[in-house]
Amino acid sequence: MPHLLPDTGPQRVIAASNFVHTVGSGLYLTAGVLYFTQAVRLPAPQVGLGLGIAGLLSLAVGIAVGHLADRRGARGVYAATLAVQALATAGFLLADSFWPFVLVVCVATGAKGAGLAARGPLIRHHGGARPQEFRAYLRAVTNIGISMGAVLAGWAVQVGSHSAYQLLVVGNAIAFAGSALIVFRLRPVAPGPAVGGPRWIALRDRPYLALTALDGIMAIQFKVLTVAVPLWLIGATAAPHWLISGTMLLNTVMVVTCQVRAGRRIATPAAGGFAYRRSGFAFLLACVLISLAAGLPGWAAATVLLAGVAVHTIGELWHSAAGFEISFALAPERATGQYLGVFGLGAGLAEAAGPALLIALCITWGRPGWYVVGALFALTGLAAPLAVRRAQRRQDAAARTRSGGPLKQEQAAAA
Repeated sequence: MPHLLPDTGPQRVIAASNFVHTVGSGLYLTAGVLYFTQAVRLPAPQVGLGLGIAGLLSLAVGIAVGHLADRRGARGVYAATLAVQALATAGFLLADSFWPFVLVVCVATGAKGAGLAARGPLIRHHGGARPQEFRAYLRAVTNIGISMGAVLAGWAVQVGSHSAYQLLVVGNAIAFAGSALIVFRLRPVAPGPAVGGPRWIALRDRPYLALTALDGIMAIQFKVLTVAVPLWLIGATAAPHWLISGTMLLNTVMVVTCQVRAGRRIATPAAGGFAYRRSGFAFLLACVLISLAAGLPGWAAATVLLAGVAVHTIGELWHSAAGFEISFALAPERATGQYLGVFGLGAGLAEAAGPALLIALCITWGRPGWYVVGALFALTGLAAPLAVRRAQRRQDAAARTRSGGPLKQEQAAAA
């Protein structure tokens, strides 16, 4: 990474808030489920059901809160979502049965999705000429923060006591609260002017919705390394089990060092469409390599798995950079929060459905399932450039009718 810190003060504030927030996220991602199963003693199926309910209920929250950030000012709305995450996380300490658990995890997950949408206008306003590149920088910071949170969570998992898990929850809540306080060091972002025409223009933008769906299918790749690879490594290969941590470390290091560079090379929506295509073929190759680890000696299986993870991470870099470019470049500036809330629906659906799909295909079915998943990624990538061209034509039509007034402009955006 050429610069360790962003160039401007507001960008540094956003990066600092993001870092503190993601340290807390790392605590939860590493040991959150273990807290409810080991400390609260909820059955694992109930925990899985509750998380699934929370994921589904939170899908629409991002759109509404993103629109609120556009209309009321992004700084206060984003800080509020972080404060709600802090309170909901603290509420984990009171969740001693299934329905209280569902309540607090729904609030926490909804606030997380809402925060991602509300942060969009802040990134666009303070991100300079290329907010997409700044978003790539934030993803690198996210990986650093999550890694540090995971290391800290390792202590609670190792100790395994109820008090240790409670300290983990408290630390998570404090991180979210601290992140909210840091956000208030930013100057308020003036809300966008109200415009005529349909209110929920992002939901009427069919080309953008098509890209959201394609990105959602591609976003299943994020679960390959966290769900499919660990289960495959343990159940189907002779590789040492500690290699699970090794694969995550390799992925993290590559993302931290290469994500900004990857984002800098994708500077137009058309380039983003072609990056989707490249990422699809990279995921296909990675799936083939990972599948071949079964039946090999331990050292050979480890080598093939690491090679597959490296190729997968290259695809992840292209996929993430493409999503940053397209989601910002094809969204009207006055409706950034609403559009990014819609774009987040794809990733939310992948979060909810991805684990079950990968387990059914890659783990239950085995090697042929890996080929099917890889082909799904490749076909999705092939469709992306066409979808991008369609979205650009819609954007060009809206630009040509801009002089015709807000109503015509919104109608063109929905075409």
